[in-house]
Formats: sequence, structure tokens, C-alpha cells
Amino acid sequence: MSEKVVYLLRAVNVGGNKVPMAELRKLAADLGADDVATYVNSGNLVCVPPGDPADFGSALEAGIADRMGVTTDAIPRTGAELRAARDAFPYEVHEAKFCYVWFLASKPTAKAVRDVEAYDFGDDRITAVGQDLHIWYADGAGRSQVTAPRLLKLCGGIPGTGRNLRSVEKLAAMAE
Repeated sequence: MSEKVVYLLRAVNVGGNKVPMAELRKLAADLGADDVATYVNSGNLVCVPPGDPADFGSALEAGIADRMGVTTDAIPRTGAELRAARDAFPYEVHEAKFCYVWFLASKPTAKAVRDVEAYDFGDDRITAVGQDLHIWYADGAGRSQVTAPRLLKLCGGIPGTGRNLRSVEKLAAMAE
């Protein structure tokens, strides 16, 4: 059996982008995935993909668009990669729900890292670690200046999606 992979879907079940988790699990199984599970309703799929994880992610994106009419990115990470991202969190964890990892679809350029880290987000802080952005929210993500459109622009168009450390930990455990 191959390794489990977590697919982090960007911007689903917000703003009308409805992707029911039961339908997502069925789609993944129809595409040949084994040991399929989801976690909460925010687009976290855990499975053993058939073949190359990136190719399966592309097939998943196409299937979601075809079956559910939602355009999204499926960003793959293994359990070990999620655990490493969690362990690399560079800030004190004052509350796990205020501490996030923003998983990027590809590694940002040096310029993008400089742009993100230099941007004035008020009391919130961001540090790039490899292919991920680590975000420390002073008072939560709800009213923060750290927004998905701003991160997309600062990262030179590289899509990403964030999960709080509690979710990262749970997904890592599900994938290991």
C-alpha cells in the first residue's frame, strides 16, 4: 500500500463554493483512491491516491469542477510533511486556533518570501518556512489583514490554504 496523502482544498464551503464531504469521499474513491476519509467540513481529504499524488490532486480538482461546479486547488501533503510544518512553527503558540500554517501549492520565490515577510500586517506575523507560511494571529483570523487574496498577490500568484495548528495536528495523525 502506498502512503496516505492529505489534500487541502482551497476555499471550499465558504462563499457558495459548496463541496459536500460525502460527495468528495465518493469522488476520491471513484478516481481510484483507497482508505478515503475527510476531516471537518473545510475541505480536508485523506486517502491513499492511486499513483502520483500530484496527478491525483489534478484529477481531484477536475472532478470537483465537473461534479460540483467548484474551482479549487487540492494541495497535497503527507502526514510527515504536516507534522514537520507543525514542528517548524516559529512562534509561541498562545492559542492553537490563532496559529496557522498556510500551505502553498509550490515553493515561493525569494522575492515572494521577502514581500510576504516585509508586509505590514499589524500585530499579526508571518514567516516562510520552505513551502509553507507560518502565521501567528494576535486576535484570530476573522478581522486580520492577512487574507487569502493578499497572500495570493504577495506570493506571486501561488495558491495556498490555511489550517490552524489543531487541524494540522489532527490531519497529520490521520495520515500517519
